[in-house]
Formats: sequence, structure tokens, C-alpha cells
Amino acid sequence: MPEENKELLMRYRLEQAHECLNAAMLLINAASFKDATNRSYYCLFHAMRALLAMEGFDSKKHSGIIAAFRQKYIKSGIFPVEFSDIINGAFEARGSSDYEDFFVISKEDVVHLFENAKEFLAAVEAYLKSLSKNSQ
Repeated sequence: MPEENKELLMRYRLEQAHECLNAAMLLINAASFKDATNRSYYCLFHAMRALLAMEGFDSKKHSGIIAAFRQKYIKSGIFPVEFSDIINGAFEARGSSDYEDFFVISKEDVVHLFENAKEFLAAVEAYLKSLSKNSQ
């Protein structure tokens, strides 16, 4: 894939991540905590896919995206190991909220997921910004 297409795809996926983050905030304010859980996770997911677009990588499975992100960006030390825990927590919470009957998540827990997603997205954007500065 040509570099300009990779950057376009990266920007599109970052926009998706922001949309999910904004939706999560609105859903928290509306006390729709299960849906806010879903949107917080997808913020992370789209942010990971944005970075991986720059590598020319994609996967149809969430596990493939997560594994590639961990290998390229966490194991290499670009992002802290704690981000792996953030991804795990959000992935598990999203799975439970989407598929488990009678799942309940507290406002406190969903706000924590939201704040983690916000921090994660900011770190991804800062990293991408540093790349563009280095290439100039």
C-alpha cells in the first residue's frame, strides 16, 4: 500500500477512535454504562488499528490486532507494559457487556475504562506526531 494511503487510513481510524471516545462520554452521562464500555474499548481498537495501518498490517480478528500491537509497540518499549493491561481490561469488559446476560458495570468502572481509553488515544496521537516530526 502506498505511504499516502497508509496515512489516509491511519487518519480515518483515528477519527473513528475519537468518535468512539466522544460517544462513550455521552453514554456515561446518559447512564448507559454497557454501551459506554463498548465504545471505550472500540476507541482503543481503532487507535491500535491506526498505528498498524502505518505498518501495512490489518487483521479481521480483534486478537490479531491486539497481538500485533503488543508485539510491535509494547514489547519494543514504544508504549508502556501497562497499556497491555488497559487493552485486556477493556477487551474483557466489552465482551462481558456485549455478550453476557445480566452483566452490570458500575459508573466508577466505566469511567475508569473511559479515562484509560482517553490516555491511550492521546499516547497514540503523540507517538504519531513524533513520527511526522522526525520524518520532516
